[in-house]
Amino acid sequence: MVVIGVGYLGITHAACMAELGHEVLGVDVDEAKIEQLREGTVPLYEPGLSRMLRRHLAEGRLRFTTSYADAAEFGDVHFLCVGTPQRDGSDSADLSFVEAAVHALAAELTGPALVVGKCTVPVGTAARLARTVRRSAPGADLAWNPEFLREGRAVDDTLKPDRLVFGAESRAALDLLHAVYSLPIAAGTPVISTNFATAELVKAAANAFLATKVSFINAMAEICEATGADVVELARALGYDGRIGHRYLRPGLGFGGGCLPKDIRAFRARAQELGAHRTLEFLREVDAINLRRRHRLVRLAAEQCGGLGGRRVAVLGASFKPESDDVRDSPALYVAAAVQGEGAQVTVYDPKAIANARRHSPGLRYAGSARAAAAGADLVLHLTEWKEFQEIDPAELSPVVGMRAIVDGRNALDPLRWRAAGWTYRALGRP
Repeated sequence: MVVIGVGYLGITHAACMAELGHEVLGVDVDEAKIEQLREGTVPLYEPGLSRMLRRHLAEGRLRFTTSYADAAEFGDVHFLCVGTPQRDGSDSADLSFVEAAVHALAAELTGPALVVGKCTVPVGTAARLARTVRRSAPGADLAWNPEFLREGRAVDDTLKPDRLVFGAESRAALDLLHAVYSLPIAAGTPVISTNFATAELVKAAANAFLATKVSFINAMAEICEATGADVVELARALGYDGRIGHRYLRPGLGFGGGCLPKDIRAFRARAQELGAHRTLEFLREVDAINLRRRHRLVRLAAEQCGGLGGRRVAVLGASFKPESDDVRDSPALYVAAAVQGEGAQVTVYDPKAIANARRHSPGLRYAGSARAAAAGADLVLHLTEWKEFQEIDPAELSPVVGMRAIVDGRNALDPLRWRAAGWTYRALGRP
């Protein structure tokens, strides 16, 4: 089995396929990254991934290369895990990496093979790539098997998925995918076998729905701020309705990362290309609500300090979510930079993402602990809901700060506990 593209998705998929018992070859054009992986170094943080990868490297079940010729010779199943970033100057997806990988692989294939797309692409992409594969490599076929990974839980999501979606045009392709995932299927994972377009839309629709749910409760937070209601209590009450549920109904600073924001924009852009431009226009407002929360957090911080100019502000969190070192489109870093832009002196701490944050935002200051970041601070901003931050004893933090004031951007701290320790506690959508 071959995994093409060893970014976040590809490294995880390669290691997990080895865990499921397959012989795996990872392929990428980035020689430095391939050398890192050969040495057992994973260039990202994902719980459980490094240990799994090193074990399968040592056992010889997992290898890495930059050669598409080696890939074509090695395996009969080739997973496409390359990136589909937002195109510069457009909301549309940039498919150049996918297309380059398909052309490079197809040029080397000489016998029967199945190319399996896992990356998120606009609907209609798989059918076009299938024609490319069949034209360049007679005997080869293509299927689409979208990924549904959550950063911080990606290993479990791969080994124990809540569903498997197979988009294919041949029985042989479906049979081969069932064989690849035989262990999860035997454990009871539901399988949906469908056509290319539906398989592509499952991923796009899932991300659109989740983003809408997050932005809905954050829209309710705006109403709560205007009325004195408590959005956390509101979300809890709504979540007990079985038709709604609690998951993704946490109000706060909103979503970020390398997938959800760019995927909903690409989905709306694709709808416009298909002539269904009005159908997904609500996603424009979903995106806008999400971005508004960041601006509101900055205003709330300024209100707490009577203005941010000359203030010292500690920021707890840099990654876009906990259990990840990913800072792409991170709401936490956005707010940190915006607060600094208002004249504050900002110091950031994150348990895992400091190195990536330094590269992304070199103009900010960084500390090696929450206590060090908070030293002399007039205000503490809690912006990524790491467990470490939720376990902070506010009484122990009190002696090091300049003012006992905290804004909880994730509604994940206990306000009673912080207020009992003499802190002024504020949060989005709460009185």
